[in-house]
Order: sequence, then C-alpha cells, then structure tokens
Amino acid sequence: MAKKSKPKHIAIAGNIGAGKTTLTELLSKHYKWIPQFEDVDHNPYLFDFYEDMPRWSFNLQIYFLNSRLNQLLEIQRGSETVIQDRTIYEDAMIFAPNLYDMGLMSKRDFDNYFQFFQTLRSMVRPPDLLIYLKASVPTLVGQIEKRGREYEENIRLDYLKKLNDYYNKFADNYREGEMLVIDIDRNKFPENDEHLGEIMSRIDSTLFGLF
Repeated sequence: MAKKSKPKHIAIAGNIGAGKTTLTELLSKHYKWIPQFEDVDHNPYLFDFYEDMPRWSFNLQIYFLNSRLNQLLEIQRGSETVIQDRTIYEDAMIFAPNLYDMGLMSKRDFDNYFQFFQTLRSMVRPPDLLIYLKASVPTLVGQIEKRGREYEENIRLDYLKKLNDYYNKFADNYREGEMLVIDIDRNKFPENDEHLGEIMSRIDSTLFGLF
C-alpha cells in the first residue's frame, strides 16, 4: 500500500459574504478533505452582537477564539487533511482591531484579547495553505443579500468596508506560510465550473507541485 502523505491543514480566509463556506464545501468534496465550518447557528452571541456591538464585542471575540483554538487542536491531533472555513488570524488581526478602531470595543478589552491571542498563537501551527477570497464591498453586499441571513440584515456598510481594508492589509503582510489570493469580483466559482477549476489547479501546483 502506498505510504499516506502527511495530513495537511488548508484554511479559507475572507470577509463576510466572500464565499468561504461554499468554497470549503466544493473543495472538501473534490479532494476528500474533512471540512470544518464556523458554527454560526449555535453561536450564543451573534444576534446580540449585531443588535448592540459595543456591549457584546468582547464576548463574541472570545467565543470565536475559543472555538477556533479547539478546531486547530483537533486538526493537529487528527490524521486527515482538513479544510477550515475561516482562521484564528482573522479573529485577532481583522475583527477585533476593527471593533476597537470603530469604538465598539474598549482598549482594555482589546489589549486583554490580543495578549490572549498571542499566547494561543504560540501553541498552534499555521495552515499549510491559506486561500484568501478577496472581494470588493459591492460584491460582498450582493452575496450577503442573496443568502438572506436574518442576523446579517443589520450589518453596517462602514463596518463591512473597514473589515475589507483590514483583510487586504492582512493578506499583504501574511508571512506565516503559503497563500493563494482569489479575486472574487472576477472568479465566480459557485456558478462557474471553469473558475472553480482554475482555483483547483492553483491549489494542485501549490500543494502537490513539488512531488
């Protein structure tokens, strides 16, 4: 029997509405990877957060950090390749700083949160491949409206735009490992098989091109 290659950790990063879950589903099916999704349906803070961001921002971010750390520890203990919908970096480098910037999280809470993240970061390995779904705000808004999640109806446009700026800055400065950037304004992978094929061939050459 051929020796099994070392399991890998693939992570998909992208703003709200970029298509992370859809791509996670499509790639997990194609490559037979184990998908790990963000459990938005059972998040006890999400609805409250969109109703009153300053009150619930710290609680929400701690909840995300904890669930993401659990996912990472599970990936590291496992023997299968896992594809993860959203990363621990996005929580700490994008969502929390953005909340602090917008006056929606206090300095005390942000400092406490970020120091906690730095501790956790030293305990886990970065993904073998990060796929960043880059999109303009109009594209994101269109996709959010299309899926019609009730709690997302209250998302402020300035909030989405600032997140996008943080995402692009994060992608420009990402040095933890391999990263593929997919331009979602041009690449319509959910409805276009050719576009999905382009993403797959880029993954193939990045992950398997050396063998």
